[in-house]
This record gives sequence, structure tokens and C-alpha cells, in this order.
Amino acid sequence: MRTEHFTLKKGARIGPGEIAALQAAGLAEVVAARLEPGDVSEDSAADRLAACLAGDGLRAAMAFTGRANLFATRPGILEIDRQTVDALNALDEAVTFATLEPFRAIAEGDMVATVKIIPYAISAELMEGAIALARPTVRIAPFRRRRVAVISTLLPGLADKVVEKTLRVTRQRLAPAGATICHDLRVPHAAPELAAALERVRAEGADCIVVFGASAIVDRRDVIPAALEAVGGRVERLGMPVDPGNLLMLGVLDSVPVLGAPGCARSPKENGFDWVLMRCLADVPLTASDIGGWGVGGLLGEIITRPQPRGGIGIDEMADEKGPVAAIVLAAGRGTRMGGPNKLLEDVGGRPVVRRVVEAALASRASPVVVVTGHERARVEQILADLPVIFVHNLEFAEGLSTSVRAGIAAVPGGASAALVMLGDMPLVGPQILDTLVGAFDPDAGRLIVLPVADGRRGNPVLWDRRFFDALSKLEGDVGARHLITAHAEAVVEIEVDGPAAFLDVDTPEALSQARAQMSKQTAETLDDSNAKL
Repeated sequence: MRTEHFTLKKGARIGPGEIAALQAAGLAEVVAARLEPGDVSEDSAADRLAACLAGDGLRAAMAFTGRANLFATRPGILEIDRQTVDALNALDEAVTFATLEPFRAIAEGDMVATVKIIPYAISAELMEGAIALARPTVRIAPFRRRRVAVISTLLPGLADKVVEKTLRVTRQRLAPAGATICHDLRVPHAAPELAAALERVRAEGADCIVVFGASAIVDRRDVIPAALEAVGGRVERLGMPVDPGNLLMLGVLDSVPVLGAPGCARSPKENGFDWVLMRCLADVPLTASDIGGWGVGGLLGEIITRPQPRGGIGIDEMADEKGPVAAIVLAAGRGTRMGGPNKLLEDVGGRPVVRRVVEAALASRASPVVVVTGHERARVEQILADLPVIFVHNLEFAEGLSTSVRAGIAAVPGGASAALVMLGDMPLVGPQILDTLVGAFDPDAGRLIVLPVADGRRGNPVLWDRRFFDALSKLEGDVGARHLITAHAEAVVEIEVDGPAAFLDVDTPEALSQARAQMSKQTAETLDDSNAKL
């Protein structure tokens, strides 16, 4: 019960002070549980059990309302004696003990288990029976291996930035374990060169080795397992029933674990590589049969970069070529930062801004072109009336950019494999940039999000594979989809571009002036080139 000045929770002890408060509140009766001689109160029972069950690296917090939680005092891997947990929970329904899943990576301070006594008290006999079963059942195996060597094999076409990104992701992955990269070696994708690198890092004190191959391991005769065996190591397991993470190799070289990383390990998202890596860093035994038992629960989620059947194609058929790429021109905004006039209708180089954008889309490989209208719909449509575009009116345009993205995505025909999302206020974006983005799109190679970049800065437009349409259709607020790009970094392809075209939107009078100046400059350069040819 609760009054303005007094709260009495279920299971609280009632003494003289509580009785006086109840009387002051006008209450004459309460329902109370009276313990029998020898009964053990819920808190006392939970405290005793938690103290018995907590192993190394854990502390038990003081029980409250019959619950005592166990917290990690160090980072590591959670080890659990499941037999004891099951036996304790089978003893009596009044006694429960729950834990996180075994072999999970744990940070200091994480709650990993909880004892809960269901009634207000249990009998002394049940208490003694539970204590007889209880022993240190959960523990935190500390991370011990902290010097991790990373070896990257190289083939033509593997960009340096891919290797650098892989190292960044790996450092982030190692940080919770207190581990660091002690070697960063890059060698040709060939067994002799990799074997020499393995020997070197082992001799120089690496206590865990991760090999990122330029191509996936396909069998035990492939480059990575062959190199390991060439220096006296052995392959414990090749492949595992965890997805993402199938193509992982677990090996050993003079007691040092050697991991042939699957491609998904280049991504920060959780995958099967994390499960194996963390157990290796904690020096927790891991066998081929252990890995073989991970199938149940091993499907972690769909891999966004995996080739998928095209719309309308049977599950056993894959399209030989990617379908058409649509263009969506977002032309619905009010442009309040412009301070009055509709920026889309302003003149740049003799034509309205939005018409320049739409004409660039029509001159590119993209088809069809969808134009999303909103603010001053009639004027925008009139400017584009003679162009072969699909108009979609966004009634909710005032609620932000996301509503226009949703409207545009909904209008993309079913046969399109992707969509270029273009801002209607970027008049310098020409068909060449659009065609370059479309050309770099390759769903079978996992190149699913394509965008322009210069000096590390990302611009617009952005090309999105169809498999992102559902996420794009759920955007909210006056924001774009940058968070999706961050979340699916492994699917992103950055195309280097020159000039301001992909970065200059005419949101302000100053930006409009810049666009006009740049357009005049481009026109003059084009005339100079033409005169030179004459």
C-alpha cells in the first residue's frame, strides 16, 4: 500500500512503526504471513544460496524481496555448471536460479545470475536441501591472452582501406577483453608467405593469431590451413554451424590459437567469430565438437550482404544481371532556411534547381524517375510537366524528410533492384556521378549501398539495394538514413568524386550563390574546351 507519507511493500516486516503508520492512515487490518518455527525468510534464503553459488569473479548483492543478484567483478567469459543449475531448479518450485547464457562475454559490473525465492519463506528442510546441492556454479573466466597478431593476406583488388577498416573493427572487438594488436602483417595470399608470417608472430610472443584472408577458406587445402600445417600447426575445425560466421577456421600453433577469420569478422556486428575469439582470449577450452554443438541458436540473423533472389524469381533461381535502378528525387520540402522563395524553383544556369536535378536523373542509367512533391506541389509539377517522370505527392511533407523517403520508396516499381535517393536541391549533380554510383552497385558482391565521398566526407545521392527498402519505409522525423549506413558498414561502397557537386545543396542564399558561381565556371570551362577543339 502507498499513502502520501508512507509506503508498505509486499513482503515487508511489520513492526511498531509500521503499525502506527497504518493506523494513522485509517487502516485497521492487513494480511500478513507468519513464519513457522524453523522457517527461513526469503531474503535470508536467497542470501545463503547466492553466496554458495557465486564462483570466482562474482559477488552476490544483498537480497531484497527474496532476490539476490550476482554481479561480475571482472571482465571475462561466463562459465556455468548447468547440471547444478538444473538440479537446483528441479528441487522445489519455491527456489529458482537463473543465469545468462554460458560462454557469454561479460564486462565488469554486469549482472549474470539471480536467485529468487518465490514465497515469503521456505522450510528449514528445503533450505538445507538447496544448500546441499549448491556449490560455486557460475564463474567468470578472466581474459588471459592479450597480445593478438593480425595477419592480412592480399590479392589484387583488395583495397587498403578494407584492411584498415578491418583493423579498426578488430581493435574495437578486442578492447573489452583488454587485448591489443601486437602485430599488423600484410602478406601475399599464398601459403609460403603466410607460413613465414605465422612463424614470425609466434616467435615474437603473440598469444593469439587472427588471419584475415583476401578470399574465403573453401577447404583444408586452401591457403590459410595449408600455411598453418606447413609450420607444424593443426586445424581443429574448419567451418561452424553459426551464421554469420560459417567460414571460420580454428587452429593451434604451439598452444597458440590461430583463427582464420570469416568475412563477417570485418564487420562490427556480432557474429560467430566473436564466440570463438572471446573463448580463445579467456583461454577457455574449445573443441571441434563444442563448435559442432552450436547449431541450435547458431542462426544469428540474415546477412544483409548475401546474394538474394530478385523479386519475382524463384528461390532456386538467381538473376544473372541486376535489375534496373530507380531514381527518387525528393522535392517536397519547404526550404525554410532559404528565407522566403522556394529554393527548388530558383534559377541556376538558366533552369530551375529541381529541373536540373530531374534532367540529370533522366539522362543517367536510372529508370524510372520518381519525383516526390509536397510544398508548392503545383508549381513543382508545372516546371517538370513535359518530363517522363512519376509524380508522388507526400501529404505529410511538413513532418520531415523521412516522410518523403517513405513516399518515394513506396512508388518504386517491383522490378527495380535498387533506388538512387536524390535531393531535389542539388543542381550540380550530373548524370556522370549517377552512372558511376549505378556502375559500382553489385548485389552479388555485397556492394549494396553506394555513395560519393571526398576527403573522407560522404555526400549525396545514395544508392540503396532493394533489401533496405523496408528499413527506409520505416524512417521517422526530419532525418535521412545515415544510421542505416553506419549499421551496415560492410555493405557500403564509397566512390571518390571531385568537385562540390555531391556536397552542395542550396539550403541557403549563400549556397545558392555558390551553386550559380560553380555552374557559371563549368559553363565557361565547357566553352573553352569546345573552342580549343575548333
